[in-house]
Amino acid sequence: MENEFDLLVIGGGINGAGIARDAAGRGLKVCLVEKDDLAGHTSSSSTKLVHGGLRYLEHFEFRLVRESLIERERLLAIAPHIIWPLRFVLPHDKGLRPKWMLRLGLFLYDNLGGRKLLPATRNVNLRNAPHGDFLQDRLTRGFEYSDCWVEDSRLVVLNCMDAKARGADIRTRTECTGLERRADAWVAQLRDETGETKSIFAKNVVNAAGPWVDTVLGRALPEEAHQNLRLVKGSHLIFPRLFEGDHCYIFQNRDDRIIFAIPYEGNFTLVGTTDQLFTGDPSGIDISPEEAAYICDAANEYLRTSVSPDQAVASYAGVRPLYENNAASNSTVTRDYQFEVEQSDDGSGPKLLSIFGGKLTTYRKLAEHALKELGFGGDSWTADTALPGGDFPVIDAEKRLSELQKRYDWFPADGIGRLFRAYGTGVPHILGGAKATDQLGKHFGGNLYEAELEYLIRSEFARSADDVLLRRSKFYLHLSDAEQESVRDWFDKTDWSHLLEE
Repeated sequence: MENEFDLLVIGGGINGAGIARDAAGRGLKVCLVEKDDLAGHTSSSSTKLVHGGLRYLEHFEFRLVRESLIERERLLAIAPHIIWPLRFVLPHDKGLRPKWMLRLGLFLYDNLGGRKLLPATRNVNLRNAPHGDFLQDRLTRGFEYSDCWVEDSRLVVLNCMDAKARGADIRTRTECTGLERRADAWVAQLRDETGETKSIFAKNVVNAAGPWVDTVLGRALPEEAHQNLRLVKGSHLIFPRLFEGDHCYIFQNRDDRIIFAIPYEGNFTLVGTTDQLFTGDPSGIDISPEEAAYICDAANEYLRTSVSPDQAVASYAGVRPLYENNAASNSTVTRDYQFEVEQSDDGSGPKLLSIFGGKLTTYRKLAEHALKELGFGGDSWTADTALPGGDFPVIDAEKRLSELQKRYDWFPADGIGRLFRAYGTGVPHILGGAKATDQLGKHFGGNLYEAELEYLIRSEFARSADDVLLRRSKFYLHLSDAEQESVRDWFDKTDWSHLLEE
């Protein structure tokens, strides 16, 4: 029946999206619901890294680091358009972690995960260009190692696109307002953006609601107390580009934390993050003055030219829904994922699996473990199956980009580069058979045209200007206020409902 499913996934962040994709690919009938936009909260507020987590080695989380390092190269291989290698420069600073500790940690980092695609660690002289122009004089030696960068929101969207292509029902702006367990299924009440509520039946439910996971548990099992989360806020500042080069810096703080300074969107540098205990509503949060000052103070321990919060052009903040393991510090509470499975006392009937913690890098493996925990069979298939647009070898990225630039030589070359980094081999779905920019519809500024907005609505679940400007792209950094307002006007005044039916 139309309203009966093998699996209901609550939450359209990275964990929910990955589970929906994996389950749909195994032939299960899947419904995913998200009360806002896909990646609308935690999954679009990350530091945007696919990495092993070098500092987790200090806390002896070797399994998490090894799994993350293995997944790092798998994800790079299946999504080489939105994930790409990045070299990280780690300065040695006297009085902090000694050189032998950094060397040992990086040796483990190079070898724990069977690294194949990424170059190994090397020593680096920080007095040489470009580092000497940017870092303080006391910093003379350091290390350079590999990790990866990711378009976090797009990673979520691509998983949902693939899930839909494999038969999943993806419903954004739809909230699960009630869950009732019956003998053979959960009955879920789903309220859409018009306020209409419908019931569906699901043999099993995954609660991947992130910061709201305890809220969903409370609706399903109201007679029990649910306080499994430690909400930890992470904030970032975006500055005009602070240094030349394509590398990232990782700075050790005197409180044993670290911050990153990462090349971002061509003309900017992303700096963060913080670890601050959070209480209250996780929706729509902002960086606090204290967090902004902390980020700048930490960076200024290393920078030759100081930065201040008023120099930032933008900021963002998110809440990490970590499993409460009673760690003394917010920075040491585990980033590993934990499952909680609810089932009837006799072990029969429908299951409710709730997810706590997790990170972008391990989402695919988490999805496999979740389906195994629920008892679903079928082969694991996501490790080597490309995400939409990523069906080309990593080493061919420059070749594919060059081919697209030749095919669409009438479109600005930098614009093709942006489109390729977002859509990969899917660029022709936007530019199609056009022979000139005036065939792409209204021009909003930069290299954004109406044809791309239509594609995002038709294929990528976009329903508002913010879905496009803040998440599926970062045009909010590149378009003027007036140009962004023209995008908002287009969404508000254009009848694009027919695109939902294509």
